Amino acid sequence: MPLGITGPLVVLAICTFPLLNAESLAEDPVDIGSRRELFIDDLLIDSLIDARRDLHHPVPREVAIVHDAPWEGAGSGYHSVIRDGDVYRMYYRGSKLSVDNGKLKIGKEVYCYAESSDGITFTKPNLGLHEYNGSKENNIIWTGVGTHNFAPFLDANPDCPEESRWKALGGLPSEGGLFAFHSPDGIHWSLMRKEPVVTKGAFDSQNLAFWDPTAKVYRAYFRTFTAGVTTAKEWKPEGYRAIRTATSDNFLDWKNEADLTYEDSPVEHLYTNQVAPYFRAPHILIGFPTRYVERGWSPSMRALPEPKLREERAAGHVRYGTAITEALLMASRDGVHFERWNEAFLRPGAERPETWLYGHQFVAWHAVETASDLPGAPNELSLYASEGSWHGNDNAIRRYTLRLDGFVSISAGLEGGRLKTKPITFNGNSLKLNFSSSAAGAIRVEIQDTNGTPIEGFTLAECDEVFGDAIDRPVAWKTMADVSRLKGQPIQILFEIRDADLFAFQFTND
Repeated sequence: MPLGITGPLVVLAICTFPLLNAESLAEDPVDIGSRRELFIDDLLIDSLIDARRDLHHPVPREVAIVHDAPWEGAGSGYHSVIRDGDVYRMYYRGSKLSVDNGKLKIGKEVYCYAESSDGITFTKPNLGLHEYNGSKENNIIWTGVGTHNFAPFLDANPDCPEESRWKALGGLPSEGGLFAFHSPDGIHWSLMRKEPVVTKGAFDSQNLAFWDPTAKVYRAYFRTFTAGVTTAKEWKPEGYRAIRTATSDNFLDWKNEADLTYEDSPVEHLYTNQVAPYFRAPHILIGFPTRYVERGWSPSMRALPEPKLREERAAGHVRYGTAITEALLMASRDGVHFERWNEAFLRPGAERPETWLYGHQFVAWHAVETASDLPGAPNELSLYASEGSWHGNDNAIRRYTLRLDGFVSISAGLEGGRLKTKPITFNGNSLKLNFSSSAAGAIRVEIQDTNGTPIEGFTLAECDEVFGDAIDRPVAWKTMADVSRLKGQPIQILFEIRDADLFAFQFTND
Protein backbone atom coordinates (compact mmCIF):
# COMPACT_ATOMS: atom_id res chain seq x y z
CA MET A 1 0.00 0.00 0.00
CA PRO A 2 1.02 3.64 -0.34
CA LEU A 3 3.34 5.19 2.16
CA GLY A 4 2.14 7.59 4.84
CA ILE A 5 1.69 11.10 3.49
CA THR A 6 1.47 14.15 5.69
CA GLY A 7 0.57 16.72 3.06
CA PRO A 8 0.46 17.25 -0.68
CA LEU A 9 3.47 15.54 -2.28
CA VAL A 10 5.32 15.14 1.04
CA VAL A 11 6.66 11.60 1.51
CA LEU A 12 8.28 10.21 4.63
CA ALA A 13 10.13 7.26 3.13
CA ILE A 14 11.26 5.64 -0.09
CA CYS A 15 10.09 2.13 -0.83
CA THR A 16 11.86 -0.52 -2.86
CA PHE A 17 9.96 -3.46 -4.26
CA PRO A 18 12.00 -6.59 -5.02
CA LEU A 19 12.42 -7.65 -8.61
CA LEU A 20 10.21 -10.49 -9.77
CA ASN A 21 11.65 -13.92 -9.21
CA ALA A 22 11.88 -16.55 -11.93
CA GLU A 23 8.59 -18.15 -10.89
CA SER A 24 6.65 -14.89 -11.12
CA LEU A 25 8.30 -14.03 -14.44
CA ALA A 26 6.88 -17.26 -15.80
CA GLU A 27 3.36 -15.91 -15.27
CA ASP A 28 1.43 -14.73 -18.28
CA PRO A 29 2.07 -11.09 -19.13
CA VAL A 30 -0.72 -8.57 -18.58
CA ASP A 31 -2.27 -7.58 -21.91
CA ILE A 32 -2.86 -3.83 -21.65
CA GLY A 33 -3.72 -3.43 -25.33
CA SER A 34 -3.97 0.30 -26.00
CA ARG A 35 -5.48 1.13 -22.59
CA ARG A 36 -4.29 4.07 -20.56
CA GLU A 37 -2.68 2.75 -17.37
CA LEU A 38 -2.53 4.72 -14.13
CA PHE A 39 -0.56 4.07 -10.96
CA ILE A 40 -3.60 4.44 -8.73
CA ASP A 41 -3.04 0.74 -8.00
CA ASP A 42 0.12 -1.36 -8.13
CA LEU A 43 -1.03 -4.03 -10.57
CA LEU A 44 1.67 -3.33 -13.15
CA ILE A 45 4.54 -2.48 -10.78
CA ASP A 46 7.39 -4.98 -10.60
CA SER A 47 9.93 -2.85 -8.75
CA LEU A 48 10.52 0.67 -7.44
CA ILE A 49 14.11 1.64 -6.69
CA ASP A 50 14.68 5.05 -5.08
CA ALA A 51 11.21 5.97 -6.29
CA ARG A 52 7.79 6.03 -4.66
CA ARG A 53 4.06 6.25 -5.28
CA ASP A 54 2.78 9.71 -4.35
CA LEU A 55 -0.84 10.51 -3.59
CA HIS A 56 -1.83 13.91 -5.01
CA HIS A 57 -4.54 16.18 -3.66
CA PRO A 58 -7.22 18.32 -5.35
CA VAL A 59 -6.76 22.09 -5.31
CA PRO A 60 -9.66 24.19 -3.94
CA ARG A 61 -11.32 26.56 -6.40
CA GLU A 62 -14.53 28.61 -6.36
CA VAL A 63 -17.94 27.75 -4.95
CA ALA A 64 -19.90 26.09 -7.77
CA ILE A 65 -23.40 26.40 -6.28
CA VAL A 66 -25.12 27.54 -3.07
CA HIS A 67 -28.21 25.69 -1.85
CA ASP A 68 -30.21 28.63 -0.56
CA ALA A 69 -33.64 28.17 -2.19
CA PRO A 70 -36.68 27.64 0.09
CA TRP A 71 -36.74 23.92 -0.80
CA GLU A 72 -32.99 23.58 -0.18
CA GLY A 73 -30.92 24.17 2.95
CA ALA A 74 -28.09 22.89 5.13
CA GLY A 75 -29.18 19.27 4.57
CA SER A 76 -28.75 19.42 0.79
CA GLY A 77 -26.43 16.66 -0.36
CA TYR A 78 -25.72 13.41 -2.21
CA HIS A 79 -24.60 15.18 -5.38
CA SER A 80 -24.00 13.62 -8.78
CA VAL A 81 -22.22 15.56 -11.55
CA ILE A 82 -22.42 14.16 -15.07
CA ARG A 83 -21.02 15.55 -18.30
CA ASP A 84 -23.57 15.07 -21.07
CA GLY A 85 -22.06 16.46 -24.26
CA ASP A 86 -21.70 20.22 -23.78
CA VAL A 87 -23.80 20.27 -20.60
CA TYR A 88 -22.68 19.48 -17.06
CA ARG A 89 -25.66 18.15 -15.10
CA MET A 90 -25.80 18.27 -11.31
CA TYR A 91 -28.31 16.28 -9.25
CA TYR A 92 -28.74 16.66 -5.50
CA ARG A 93 -31.15 16.31 -2.61
CA GLY A 94 -32.66 19.55 -1.36
CA SER A 95 -33.34 19.48 2.37
CA LYS A 96 -33.31 21.67 5.44
CA LEU A 97 -31.43 20.18 8.39
CA SER A 98 -30.50 21.72 11.71
CA VAL A 99 -30.16 21.02 15.43
CA ASP A 100 -32.35 23.37 17.48
CA ASN A 101 -32.69 23.18 21.26
CA GLY A 102 -30.98 19.82 21.27
CA LYS A 103 -33.28 18.28 18.64
CA LEU A 104 -32.44 17.25 15.09
CA LYS A 105 -34.87 18.84 12.64
CA ILE A 106 -35.15 17.54 9.06
CA GLY A 107 -37.24 19.36 6.48
CA LYS A 108 -39.07 17.93 3.49
CA GLU A 109 -36.72 16.20 1.06
CA VAL A 110 -36.89 16.85 -2.70
CA TYR A 111 -34.50 15.99 -5.51
CA CYS A 112 -33.16 18.86 -7.57
CA TYR A 113 -31.34 19.61 -10.81
CA ALA A 114 -28.80 22.26 -11.84
CA GLU A 115 -26.68 22.63 -14.94
CA SER A 116 -23.60 24.36 -16.29
CA SER A 117 -22.00 25.03 -19.65
CA ASP A 118 -18.45 24.92 -18.26
CA GLY A 119 -18.58 22.80 -15.09
CA ILE A 120 -17.52 25.82 -13.04
CA THR A 121 -20.71 27.72 -12.19
CA PHE A 122 -24.07 25.96 -11.96
CA THR A 123 -27.53 27.50 -12.32
CA LYS A 124 -30.95 26.21 -11.26
CA PRO A 125 -33.46 26.11 -14.14
CA ASN A 126 -37.15 26.72 -13.47
CA LEU A 127 -38.59 23.35 -14.52
CA GLY A 128 -42.20 23.69 -13.37
CA LEU A 129 -42.60 19.96 -12.67
CA HIS A 130 -43.30 19.55 -8.95
CA GLU A 131 -45.08 21.74 -6.46
CA TYR A 132 -43.36 23.07 -3.35
CA ASN A 133 -45.34 25.28 -0.95
CA GLY A 134 -47.98 25.91 -3.59
CA SER A 135 -45.65 26.79 -6.46
CA LYS A 136 -44.02 24.85 -9.32
CA GLU A 137 -41.42 27.54 -9.97
CA ASN A 138 -38.41 25.47 -8.91
CA ASN A 139 -35.76 23.03 -10.10
CA ILE A 140 -37.25 19.93 -8.43
CA ILE A 141 -37.25 16.74 -10.55
CA TRP A 142 -38.52 14.12 -8.05
CA THR A 143 -40.53 14.05 -4.82
CA GLY A 144 -41.66 10.42 -4.48
CA VAL A 145 -40.15 7.26 -3.09
CA GLY A 146 -36.35 7.30 -3.05
CA THR A 147 -36.04 11.07 -2.71
CA HIS A 148 -33.59 10.80 0.20
CA ASN A 149 -30.80 9.41 -1.98
CA PHE A 150 -31.90 9.46 -5.63
CA ALA A 151 -28.71 8.99 -7.72
CA PRO A 152 -29.02 9.41 -11.53
CA PHE A 153 -26.50 8.27 -14.12
CA LEU A 154 -26.24 8.35 -17.90
CA ASP A 155 -26.48 4.74 -19.07
CA ALA A 156 -23.51 3.77 -21.29
CA ASN A 157 -25.00 0.35 -22.17
CA PRO A 158 -25.07 0.31 -26.00
CA ASP A 159 -28.31 -1.71 -25.89
CA CYS A 160 -30.09 0.79 -23.65
CA PRO A 161 -33.40 2.00 -25.14
CA GLU A 162 -33.85 5.77 -25.53
CA GLU A 163 -36.65 5.92 -22.97
CA SER A 164 -34.21 4.56 -20.35
CA ARG A 165 -31.13 6.53 -21.37
CA TRP A 166 -30.96 7.82 -17.80
CA LYS A 167 -31.33 5.55 -14.78
CA ALA A 168 -31.15 5.87 -11.00
CA LEU A 169 -31.40 3.99 -7.74
CA GLY A 170 -32.93 5.41 -4.59
CA GLY A 171 -34.74 4.33 -1.45
CA LEU A 172 -34.55 3.58 2.26
CA PRO A 173 -35.32 0.51 4.40
CA SER A 174 -38.49 2.26 5.59
CA GLU A 175 -39.62 2.38 1.94
CA GLY A 176 -38.73 -1.28 1.31
CA GLY A 177 -35.24 -0.87 -0.18
CA LEU A 178 -33.75 0.52 -3.38
CA PHE A 179 -36.04 1.30 -6.31
CA ALA A 180 -35.08 1.51 -9.99
CA PHE A 181 -35.94 4.63 -12.01
CA HIS A 182 -35.49 5.65 -15.62
CA SER A 183 -35.81 8.75 -17.78
CA PRO A 184 -35.40 9.67 -21.46
CA ASP A 185 -33.89 13.09 -20.72
CA GLY A 186 -32.61 13.13 -17.12
CA ILE A 187 -35.44 15.47 -16.10
CA HIS A 188 -38.71 13.51 -16.32
CA TRP A 189 -38.48 10.37 -14.18
CA SER A 190 -40.63 7.30 -13.50
CA LEU A 191 -40.31 3.99 -11.68
CA MET A 192 -39.19 1.01 -13.73
CA ARG A 193 -41.00 -1.29 -11.31
CA LYS A 194 -43.31 -0.65 -8.36
CA GLU A 195 -41.37 -3.01 -6.09
CA PRO A 196 -37.83 -2.36 -4.82
CA VAL A 197 -35.03 -4.10 -6.72
CA VAL A 198 -32.59 -4.44 -3.78
CA THR A 199 -34.02 -5.11 -0.31
CA LYS A 200 -31.11 -6.22 1.88
CA GLY A 201 -29.04 -3.30 3.12
CA ALA A 202 -29.05 -0.12 5.19
CA PHE A 203 -29.24 2.29 2.19
CA ASP A 204 -29.07 5.52 4.28
CA SER A 205 -26.36 6.93 2.03
CA GLN A 206 -25.85 7.74 -1.64
CA ASN A 207 -26.45 4.38 -3.31
CA LEU A 208 -25.06 4.23 -6.84
CA ALA A 209 -25.31 2.18 -9.98
CA PHE A 210 -23.75 2.36 -13.45
CA TRP A 211 -22.98 0.34 -16.56
CA ASP A 212 -19.49 -1.20 -16.40
CA PRO A 213 -18.25 -1.27 -20.03
CA THR A 214 -15.41 -3.67 -19.21
CA ALA A 215 -17.43 -6.35 -17.36
CA LYS A 216 -20.56 -5.54 -19.44
CA VAL A 217 -22.86 -5.57 -16.40
CA TYR A 218 -24.61 -3.00 -14.23
CA ARG A 219 -22.91 -2.53 -10.89
CA ALA A 220 -24.51 -1.14 -7.73
CA TYR A 221 -22.75 0.12 -4.61
CA PHE A 222 -24.81 0.74 -1.48
CA ARG A 223 -24.65 1.20 2.28
CA THR A 224 -24.39 -1.71 4.64
CA PHE A 225 -22.92 -2.22 8.11
CA THR A 226 -20.34 -4.62 9.48
CA ALA A 227 -20.83 -6.97 12.44
CA GLY A 228 -24.01 -8.47 11.01
CA VAL A 229 -25.99 -5.23 11.18
CA THR A 230 -28.31 -4.83 8.20
CA THR A 231 -30.11 -1.53 8.89
CA ALA A 232 -29.24 1.82 10.41
CA LYS A 233 -31.76 1.25 13.21
CA GLU A 234 -29.90 -1.91 14.21
CA TRP A 235 -26.50 -0.20 14.20
CA LYS A 236 -24.37 -0.79 17.27
CA PRO A 237 -21.09 0.88 18.33
CA GLU A 238 -19.11 -2.20 17.31
CA GLY A 239 -20.52 -2.03 13.77
CA TYR A 240 -19.05 0.10 11.01
CA ARG A 241 -20.61 1.86 8.04
CA ALA A 242 -19.50 -0.17 5.05
CA ILE A 243 -20.08 -0.68 1.30
CA ARG A 244 -21.75 -3.59 -0.48
CA THR A 245 -21.93 -4.27 -4.21
CA ALA A 246 -24.08 -6.30 -6.61
CA THR A 247 -24.38 -6.81 -10.37
CA SER A 248 -27.26 -7.02 -12.82
CA ASP A 249 -27.80 -7.74 -16.50
CA ASN A 250 -31.00 -5.68 -16.76
CA PHE A 251 -30.90 -3.18 -13.83
CA LEU A 252 -33.88 -4.91 -12.19
CA ASP A 253 -32.60 -8.30 -11.05
CA TRP A 254 -29.51 -7.98 -8.85
CA LYS A 255 -27.16 -10.79 -7.85
CA ASN A 256 -23.55 -11.53 -6.78
CA GLU A 257 -23.88 -9.39 -3.66
CA ALA A 258 -20.61 -8.98 -1.78
CA ASP A 259 -19.06 -6.65 0.77
CA LEU A 260 -16.05 -4.74 -0.53
CA THR A 261 -12.63 -5.95 0.55
CA TYR A 262 -9.45 -3.91 0.77
CA GLU A 263 -5.73 -4.48 0.30
CA ASP A 264 -4.42 -3.49 3.73
CA SER A 265 -6.76 -0.78 5.03
CA PRO A 266 -8.19 -0.67 8.55
CA VAL A 267 -11.88 -1.17 9.28
CA GLU A 268 -13.34 2.31 9.53
CA HIS A 269 -16.58 4.14 8.83
CA LEU A 270 -17.11 4.74 5.10
CA TYR A 271 -20.16 6.92 4.54
CA THR A 272 -20.54 7.30 0.75
CA ASN A 273 -18.63 5.36 -1.90
CA GLN A 274 -18.72 7.35 -5.20
CA VAL A 275 -17.45 4.42 -7.31
CA ALA A 276 -17.50 4.71 -11.11
CA PRO A 277 -15.38 3.75 -14.13
CA TYR A 278 -12.74 6.43 -14.65
CA PHE A 279 -13.72 7.91 -18.01
CA ARG A 280 -10.14 8.05 -19.36
CA ALA A 281 -9.41 4.46 -18.26
CA PRO A 282 -12.82 2.77 -17.82
CA HIS A 283 -11.29 -0.60 -16.94
CA ILE A 284 -10.34 0.98 -13.59
CA LEU A 285 -13.10 1.72 -11.08
CA ILE A 286 -12.28 4.73 -8.90
CA GLY A 287 -14.13 5.70 -5.72
CA PHE A 288 -14.07 8.70 -3.39
CA PRO A 289 -15.56 7.27 -0.19
CA THR A 290 -16.24 9.58 2.74
CA ARG A 291 -14.36 8.71 5.92
CA TYR A 292 -16.43 9.44 9.02
CA VAL A 293 -14.43 9.96 12.24
CA GLU A 294 -15.92 10.53 15.70
CA ARG A 295 -13.24 12.52 17.56
CA GLY A 296 -15.12 13.49 20.71
CA TRP A 297 -14.40 16.60 22.78
CA SER A 298 -10.79 17.71 23.25
CA PRO A 299 -8.84 20.98 23.27
CA SER A 300 -8.23 20.62 19.52
CA MET A 301 -11.93 20.00 18.86
CA ARG A 302 -12.84 23.15 20.78
CA ALA A 303 -10.21 25.10 18.82
CA LEU A 304 -11.87 24.28 15.47
CA PRO A 305 -13.99 26.93 13.70
CA GLU A 306 -17.31 28.14 15.13
CA PRO A 307 -17.19 26.39 18.53
CA LYS A 308 -20.60 27.72 19.61
CA LEU A 309 -22.31 26.20 16.57
CA ARG A 310 -20.43 22.96 17.23
CA GLU A 311 -21.74 22.87 20.80
CA GLU A 312 -25.29 23.52 19.60
CA ARG A 313 -25.04 20.59 17.21
CA ALA A 314 -23.55 18.36 19.90
CA ALA A 315 -26.56 19.11 22.11
CA GLY A 316 -28.63 16.93 19.77
CA HIS A 317 -26.02 14.16 19.86
CA VAL A 318 -22.32 14.47 20.60
CA ARG A 319 -21.40 13.10 17.18
CA TYR A 320 -23.33 15.87 15.42
CA GLY A 321 -20.81 18.31 16.86
CA THR A 322 -17.62 16.28 17.11
CA ALA A 323 -17.64 13.95 14.09
CA ILE A 324 -15.52 15.03 11.11
CA THR A 325 -15.64 13.82 7.52
CA GLU A 326 -13.15 13.81 4.65
CA ALA A 327 -12.69 12.04 1.31
CA LEU A 328 -10.52 9.02 0.52
CA LEU A 329 -9.38 7.49 -2.76
CA MET A 330 -9.69 3.86 -3.81
CA ALA A 331 -9.48 1.81 -7.01
CA SER A 332 -10.42 -1.65 -8.25
CA ARG A 333 -10.18 -3.77 -11.38
CA ASP A 334 -12.81 -6.35 -10.41
CA GLY A 335 -15.37 -4.17 -8.61
CA VAL A 336 -15.10 -5.97 -5.26
CA HIS A 337 -11.47 -5.84 -4.07
CA PHE A 338 -10.15 -2.29 -3.77
CA GLU A 339 -6.81 -0.72 -3.00
CA ARG A 340 -7.69 2.15 -0.69
CA TRP A 341 -5.26 4.90 0.24
CA ASN A 342 -5.40 5.17 4.02
CA GLU A 343 -4.22 8.78 3.90
CA ALA A 344 -6.89 11.36 3.08
CA PHE A 345 -7.34 12.35 -0.56
CA LEU A 346 -9.37 15.50 0.24
CA ARG A 347 -8.68 16.74 3.78
CA PRO A 348 -10.92 19.25 5.57
CA GLY A 349 -8.23 21.81 4.72
CA ALA A 350 -7.53 25.27 6.09
CA GLU A 351 -9.65 26.05 9.14
CA ARG A 352 -12.35 28.51 8.17
CA PRO A 353 -16.09 28.93 8.82
CA GLU A 354 -18.32 26.04 7.71
CA THR A 355 -15.49 23.49 7.59
CA TRP A 356 -14.17 20.65 9.77
CA LEU A 357 -17.74 19.42 10.24
CA TYR A 358 -19.85 16.30 9.97
CA GLY A 359 -21.03 16.60 6.35
CA HIS A 360 -17.92 18.40 5.09
CA GLN A 361 -15.98 17.14 2.04
CA PHE A 362 -18.61 14.70 0.78
CA VAL A 363 -17.35 14.41 -2.82
CA ALA A 364 -19.94 14.40 -5.59
CA TRP A 365 -20.20 11.36 -7.83
CA HIS A 366 -17.92 11.68 -10.07
CA ALA A 367 -14.89 13.58 -11.50
CA VAL A 368 -15.50 15.34 -14.85
CA GLU A 369 -13.22 16.99 -17.39
CA THR A 370 -13.22 20.80 -17.54
CA ALA A 371 -11.10 23.52 -19.14
CA SER A 372 -8.20 24.96 -17.19
CA ASP A 373 -8.37 28.59 -16.14
CA LEU A 374 -4.77 28.95 -17.40
CA PRO A 375 -4.95 29.96 -21.08
CA GLY A 376 -3.46 27.28 -23.29
CA ALA A 377 -3.08 24.72 -20.51
CA PRO A 378 -4.50 21.19 -20.88
CA ASN A 379 -7.94 20.34 -19.55
CA GLU A 380 -8.15 19.13 -15.97
CA LEU A 381 -10.38 17.15 -13.65
CA SER A 382 -13.04 18.90 -11.58
CA LEU A 383 -14.40 17.37 -8.39
CA TYR A 384 -17.07 18.91 -6.18
CA ALA A 385 -17.33 18.68 -2.40
CA SER A 386 -19.73 19.95 0.25
CA GLU A 387 -19.15 22.55 2.94
CA GLY A 388 -21.33 24.32 5.50
CA SER A 389 -23.64 21.36 6.09
CA TRP A 390 -25.85 20.79 9.12
CA HIS A 391 -26.23 24.35 10.35
CA GLY A 392 -27.62 27.65 9.09
CA ASN A 393 -30.02 28.12 6.20
CA ASP A 394 -27.88 26.81 3.35
CA ASN A 395 -24.77 24.93 2.34
CA ALA A 396 -22.54 24.96 -0.72
CA ILE A 397 -20.53 22.87 -3.15
CA ARG A 398 -16.96 23.92 -3.84
CA ARG A 399 -15.11 22.88 -6.98
CA TYR A 400 -11.65 21.31 -6.74
CA THR A 401 -9.24 20.54 -9.57
CA LEU A 402 -6.63 17.91 -10.34
CA ARG A 403 -4.62 17.26 -13.49
CA LEU A 404 -6.03 14.60 -15.82
CA ASP A 405 -5.04 11.15 -14.44
CA GLY A 406 -3.41 13.03 -11.57
CA PHE A 407 -4.50 10.90 -8.63
CA VAL A 408 -1.19 9.10 -8.02
CA SER A 409 2.27 9.38 -9.56
CA ILE A 410 5.53 7.50 -9.56
CA SER A 411 8.00 10.10 -8.35
CA ALA A 412 11.72 10.43 -7.66
CA GLY A 413 14.13 13.15 -6.60
CA LEU A 414 16.86 14.80 -8.62
CA GLU A 415 19.25 11.96 -7.80
CA GLY A 416 16.95 9.71 -9.82
CA GLY A 417 14.89 6.57 -9.32
CA ARG A 418 13.52 3.70 -11.34
CA LEU A 419 10.20 1.98 -11.99
CA LYS A 420 10.08 -1.38 -13.72
CA THR A 421 6.76 -2.82 -14.87
CA LYS A 422 5.65 -6.39 -14.73
CA PRO A 423 5.66 -8.26 -18.06
CA ILE A 424 3.03 -6.81 -20.39
CA THR A 425 1.90 -7.00 -23.98
CA PHE A 426 0.50 -4.02 -25.86
CA ASN A 427 -1.11 -2.93 -29.11
CA GLY A 428 0.03 0.33 -30.63
CA ASN A 429 2.80 2.14 -32.43
CA SER A 430 3.60 4.94 -29.98
CA LEU A 431 4.24 5.13 -26.22
CA LYS A 432 2.88 8.29 -24.58
CA LEU A 433 3.37 9.65 -21.07
CA ASN A 434 1.37 11.86 -18.73
CA PHE A 435 4.13 13.44 -16.64
CA SER A 436 5.52 16.55 -15.00
CA SER A 437 9.19 17.38 -14.44
CA SER A 438 11.28 20.23 -13.10
CA ALA A 439 13.49 22.25 -15.44
CA ALA A 440 16.41 20.07 -14.40
CA GLY A 441 14.45 16.81 -14.28
CA ALA A 442 13.58 14.27 -16.97
CA ILE A 443 12.28 10.78 -17.74
CA ARG A 444 13.95 8.16 -19.91
CA VAL A 445 12.39 4.88 -20.98
CA GLU A 446 13.88 1.50 -21.81
CA ILE A 447 11.98 -1.46 -23.22
CA GLN A 448 13.29 -4.85 -22.14
CA ASP A 449 12.47 -8.47 -22.79
CA THR A 450 11.11 -10.49 -19.85
CA ASN A 451 14.66 -11.57 -18.93
CA GLY A 452 15.51 -7.94 -18.25
CA THR A 453 17.65 -7.57 -21.36
CA PRO A 454 17.34 -4.16 -23.09
CA ILE A 455 15.94 -4.44 -26.61
CA GLU A 456 18.19 -2.90 -29.24
CA GLY A 457 16.86 0.43 -30.40
CA PHE A 458 14.91 1.00 -27.17
CA THR A 459 17.64 1.29 -24.53
CA LEU A 460 18.04 4.04 -21.93
CA ALA A 461 21.14 5.32 -23.72
CA GLU A 462 19.17 5.68 -26.96
CA CYS A 463 16.11 7.32 -25.35
CA ASP A 464 15.63 11.04 -25.88
CA GLU A 465 15.09 12.69 -22.50
CA VAL A 466 11.48 13.66 -21.85
CA PHE A 467 11.01 16.81 -19.78
CA GLY A 468 8.23 19.37 -19.35
CA ASP A 469 4.65 19.03 -18.13
CA ALA A 470 2.33 17.28 -20.57
CA ILE A 471 -0.68 14.98 -20.62
CA ASP A 472 0.16 13.02 -23.78
CA ARG A 473 3.87 13.23 -24.75
CA PRO A 474 5.33 10.54 -27.08
CA VAL A 475 8.63 8.87 -26.18
CA ALA A 476 11.34 8.58 -28.82
CA TRP A 477 14.66 6.72 -29.11
CA LYS A 478 17.15 8.65 -31.28
CA THR A 479 14.08 10.61 -32.51
CA MET A 480 12.31 7.37 -33.53
CA ALA A 481 8.99 6.91 -31.71
CA ASP A 482 7.58 3.87 -33.59
CA VAL A 483 7.31 0.82 -31.28
CA SER A 484 4.97 -1.21 -33.50
CA ARG A 485 7.52 -3.98 -34.11
CA LEU A 486 7.20 -4.93 -30.42
CA LYS A 487 3.41 -5.10 -30.18
CA GLY A 488 2.07 -8.43 -29.03
CA GLN A 489 5.46 -9.42 -27.59
CA PRO A 490 5.97 -9.85 -23.83
CA ILE A 491 8.05 -6.92 -22.62
CA GLN A 492 8.89 -4.96 -19.49
CA ILE A 493 9.28 -1.19 -19.35
CA LEU A 494 11.97 0.51 -17.28
CA PHE A 495 11.28 4.16 -16.45
CA GLU A 496 14.20 6.24 -15.21
CA ILE A 497 12.71 9.22 -13.35
CA ARG A 498 14.65 12.27 -12.19
CA ASP A 499 12.86 15.08 -10.30
CA ALA A 500 9.64 14.19 -12.08
CA ASP A 501 6.20 12.65 -11.61
CA LEU A 502 4.87 9.95 -13.93
CA PHE A 503 1.07 9.75 -13.77
CA ALA A 504 0.11 7.42 -16.63
CA PHE A 505 1.33 5.77 -19.80
CA GLN A 506 -0.44 4.47 -22.89
CA PHE A 507 0.41 2.74 -26.15
CA THR A 508 -1.62 4.38 -28.91
CA ASN A 509 -2.23 3.81 -32.63
CA ASP A 510 -1.37 7.29 -33.84
